[in-house]
Amino acid sequence: MKKLFAALVFAVLPAIAFANTGHGPELDSVDIDLTDKAAMQDGARTFANYCMGCHSAKFQRYERVADDLGIPHELMLSNLVFTGAKIGDLMKNSMSPVDAKKWFGAAPPDLTLVARVRGNDWLYSYLRNFYEDPARPWGVNNKIFPNVGMPNVLVGLQGRQVLGCKQVQVVEDGKKQYDPLTGTPLTHEACDQLTIVPKTGKLNEAEFDEKVKNLVTFLAYSANPVKLKSERIGTYVLLYLAFFFVFAYLLKREYWKDVH
Repeated sequence: MKKLFAALVFAVLPAIAFANTGHGPELDSVDIDLTDKAAMQDGARTFANYCMGCHSAKFQRYERVADDLGIPHELMLSNLVFTGAKIGDLMKNSMSPVDAKKWFGAAPPDLTLVARVRGNDWLYSYLRNFYEDPARPWGVNNKIFPNVGMPNVLVGLQGRQVLGCKQVQVVEDGKKQYDPLTGTPLTHEACDQLTIVPKTGKLNEAEFDEKVKNLVTFLAYSANPVKLKSERIGTYVLLYLAFFFVFAYLLKREYWKDVH
């Protein structure tokens, strides 16, 4: 009996741990379209220019990315490859693990499968929620990943973002609250609001959000390059099974019609 109870406890623990992950910060939703090659091309360019200085995508090849995204090999090598790698090489960066651990405290993780591990919404929210924090080693923190150990590499595009207080409307059960007598919105002071310092970034808010969305789209593709093909094959398989089921049922009925 004790062994059975212990087995049940160990079986339930992963479910409890998984349930606890739902108490994290609220994430912004992003709609990813893996058929949008232009978005993925822009995301690949952003990844190569801003992410690959520290992170790699070592389970992905330059050639595969170029072919899937419709990028000519010569253009890929001249604009997205900065390490002298060949078109058939894996997408590794040139930073040594020893130096990375010395500078950041730990080697930056490979990002090939990060969209599968974290999810698209988490990545989109994380990349947009850096803010200035002089107490941190790199001078920045992150609302989605507190005490983050990396610099905000996209600050030149987004601009300097600061955390401060401002009046926001009260929301309960997803509904905005109003004064029953005057009809004016009910507000309260929230001190977890992010604000962009004007004229400190190359892009406006909408342009930066689109840039981040394209980067997440590329990372979602990189995490599963055959997703669209798998879904298409799955549809064909289901249609075949549905078609086969009709004949199988008719055949079964024919064989069993004389069985009483």
